[in-house]
Amino acid sequence: MSQSVLQDGKIFVGKSGKPEYLDLKLANRHGLITGATGTGKTVTLQVLAEGFSSAGVPVFASDIKGDLSGIAAIGEPKDFLVKRAGEVQLTDYSNQAYPSIFWDVFGQQGHPIRATVADMGPLLLSRLLELNEVQEGVLNVAFRIASDEKMPLVDLQDLRALMVNISERGKTLTTKYGNVAATSVGSIQRRLLVLEEQGAQHFFGEPALDIMDFIRLAPDGRGVINLLAADKLMEKPRLYATFLLWTLTKLWQTLPEVGDQPKPKLVFFFDEAHLLFNEAPKPLLERIEQIARLIRSKGVGVYFITQNPTDVPDSVSAQLGNRVQHALRAFTPAEQRTVRAAAETFRKNPDLDTERVILELKVGEALVSMLENKGEPSIVQRTLIRPPEGRIGPVSAEERQGVIEYSPYFGKYEERTDRESASEILDKRSSEAAAQEADGGGIGGWLGGVLGGGKAAAGGRKRQGVGDMIGRELQRSLARTAATTIKNIIVKGITRR
Repeated sequence: MSQSVLQDGKIFVGKSGKPEYLDLKLANRHGLITGATGTGKTVTLQVLAEGFSSAGVPVFASDIKGDLSGIAAIGEPKDFLVKRAGEVQLTDYSNQAYPSIFWDVFGQQGHPIRATVADMGPLLLSRLLELNEVQEGVLNVAFRIASDEKMPLVDLQDLRALMVNISERGKTLTTKYGNVAATSVGSIQRRLLVLEEQGAQHFFGEPALDIMDFIRLAPDGRGVINLLAADKLMEKPRLYATFLLWTLTKLWQTLPEVGDQPKPKLVFFFDEAHLLFNEAPKPLLERIEQIARLIRSKGVGVYFITQNPTDVPDSVSAQLGNRVQHALRAFTPAEQRTVRAAAETFRKNPDLDTERVILELKVGEALVSMLENKGEPSIVQRTLIRPPEGRIGPVSAEERQGVIEYSPYFGKYEERTDRESASEILDKRSSEAAAQEADGGGIGGWLGGVLGGGKAAAGGRKRQGVGDMIGRELQRSLARTAATTIKNIIVKGITRR
C-alpha cells in the first residue's frame, strides 16, 4: 500500500508490519522521543516537524547541533534515502525546503529573542539564579516593590539598581514587605553578575518577543518552522532550560482555550529535555507539570527529546501519549534498569520482546506507539522511520543569512531599544535628593539659621538645635515646592512682628 506524508488527517511516521501514523487531532496530547546518541532522534524530529508543517501546523524546535537547520534547504535524493522511501512505500517522496525562521538568544544566527525581567517573573528567575528559599523571598519582595512603585523591570541593570535601592531602604521596608536581609540582597547581586558573565544580558531587554510570532503560516499554507539556534545556548544549560520553560509559560498565558481541535495550533519540540528537570526544585516541577497538563487545551503539543526516558519525571511522562523510542545501550546495571523501564512504558505487543528489541534497533529504526481512536496508545511496533524531504545536516552560513534576511520579522527585533525603566527612575530620584541636599542645606539649613541652630556642646560636638530638628523633618517629608511656600509664610510672619 503506497503512502503519502499526509493521509486522512494523519502524519505518516514510518512502516512496521503496517503504516504508523501520528493522528493530528491527538497531536496536542504531547509526546516523547528518546534514544542514545547517534540512533536517529534528530531525523525523527525533522520528519515530524516536516509533517506538521505540511499539515499547516507551525512548529518551534530547538536546534542543538545546527543539524536541524537543513530543514530550510532542499534535500538531496541520496541513494540511502531513496531506498528508505521505497522500503516504507512512500511513493510521493520528493525533496523540498520547508518555510523556516531562525531565532537566536544571542542574535548571531537568527533574530534576537528577548524578554523583560518582569515578564520572566520571580519563580523562573530564581531558578535561573539558583537562589535558595530565603533569597527567592527577597526577589519576590523586589518584584512587588517594583510593581507598587511603578518601576518597569526591563533588563538586568534595572534589577541590579532595584536591589541596591532595597538594600539602602531595608529597615523602612520591613513593616510593609517583611525582613529584607542585606546578605540575601548581596547574594542576589553576585548571582546577577555571574548571569551577565554567561551572556544572559542578551536575553533581557526590549523589544520583547511577541510570542504570537511563532504561530505563522507560509503563503502556501504550510506551517512555519521556528528554529532556535541552541549550540551556544547549550553551554549555559540553566539559561537554555529556563528560556524554553518561559516560552511555554508565555504560550500558556497568551493563547485562548480551544480544547481538542482537528490539528494543533503549534507544536513545541524541547530537545535535551533532561536539562529542564535536573535539580529542579519542587515548585518548578509543579509548574512544569501544570503547564504540560493545561497547555494542550490551548491547542499546543509539547514533545520532549532526550536520551533516557527516565530523564522525565513520572508526573510529566504520564502525559506524553505519543512515543518514539530509538535504541538504548545497556552496559551497566543502571542502564539495564533504564531499558526495562522504557519497555514498560509501552502497550505490550505479544509478538515483540520490547526490552530486547530496544537493544537491537538499528539507526533509523524505533519502537513507535501513537495515540489512536479516543486517545488510547497503540500497540508498540518496531518501525522503520520514513526519510525527511529537507536536507539532512546544517545549512551554510550564507544560506542561513539568506533565510534571516528573507524573514517577515527581519528588522523587527534586531535593534535593542531602551525606554525609561527602574534604573533610570532610581537614578532620577537619587539626583533629585542630592540636588535638594546641595541647595544650601535645604529648608533645614534655612530654618536652623532663622530659629537658631544647635550650640556647641562640651568637647566641641554640636548639639542639635530646634531649628535643625524641624528643618530636617520637613526636608524628609515635603517636596521642594511645598518647602518654598512654608518659607514665604514664615518670613512674612517675622517681618510683621
